[in-house]
Amino acid sequence: QVRLVESGGGSVQAGGSLRLSCQASGNKNSRVCVGWFRQAPGKGREGVAAISPPSGSAYYADSVKGRFTISQDNAKNTVYLQMNSLKPEDTAMYYCAAALWTCGLAYYRYAYWGQGTQVTVSS
Repeated sequence: QVRLVESGGGSVQAGGSLRLSCQASGNKNSRVCVGWFRQAPGKGREGVAAISPPSGSAYYADSVKGRFTISQDNAKNTVYLQMNSLKPEDTAMYYCAAALWTCGLAYYRYAYWGQGTQVTVSS
């Protein structure tokens, strides 16, 4: 069992930045992949970024490459999503998720999900 708690969402103007945090607990397995997903009203869930253990290799959606950076602090069991140059189309509920023994941007790979944190970008 993996418990995930997101934080860091909020409202920002276009061009601004936010950093989301995802703190994980409950599983000491070093092969836990953590991903960030988002869902805007009326749209499907989109994989944004993921970080693969133990190398820390990262996956990014084309829509966020060059703007978002995923990173991890193993000592704090926390994964971060630094979001720069935000656009109104980045507005969505952002979810942190965890997968065991697999990784990537496909939501069906992830068995554990946080409650989400809202990101709103105004033009």
